[in-house]
Amino acid sequence: MVGLTGGIGSGKSAAADEFARLGADVVDTDVIAHELTQKGGAAVTQVQKIFGRAFVVDGAMDRKKMRDHVFADPAAKRRLEQLLHPLIREESARRIAAAKSPYVLHVVPLLIESADYRSRVNRVLVVDAPEEVQVGERSRLSEEEVRAIMRAQSPRAERLAAADDVIDNGGSRDALRKQVAALHQKYLQFASP
Repeated sequence: MVGLTGGIGSGKSAAADEFARLGADVVDTDVIAHELTQKGGAAVTQVQKIFGRAFVVDGAMDRKKMRDHVFADPAAKRRLEQLLHPLIREESARRIAAAKSPYVLHVVPLLIESADYRSRVNRVLVVDAPEEVQVGERSRLSEEEVRAIMRAQSPRAERLAAADDVIDNGGSRDALRKQVAALHQKYLQFASP
């Protein structure tokens, strides 16, 4: 199993989409977190119970309000993580077990920060991008919000030091595709008996 990570706005989703296009099963913890907190999601009732009605709008967690809250209050961040992380791990494990491709790409934004996730993967793949690309890629968030998230994540040098493989996403989409294609072939070779 390959663990894919990178800082906010580095291009993790674009890389994962390319791997999926080539036939790899992708299990993305951010996608699972969104599913758990969207309308009807398994975590919404608990979010409301722990944080109050103000954090649930139209049956879904108010992501912006929660993001602002947990960045301002470390204890709230821990409470949210204590709720979501076990659910995310459980659903990730279920999807990985059901995967059919020769290898699984497990997308975990906080892979470097989490010893539990790091122990689950055979290789760490980091999608790396210059800071100005990271800030520019997150159009839904303000520059200050992106920079706050960047400060909360492992430093770029730490991610790169932990990497077995690196995708340089400072160039074009075509350059990204070529790097993904080469790594896909490498991972297929690793996965073959």
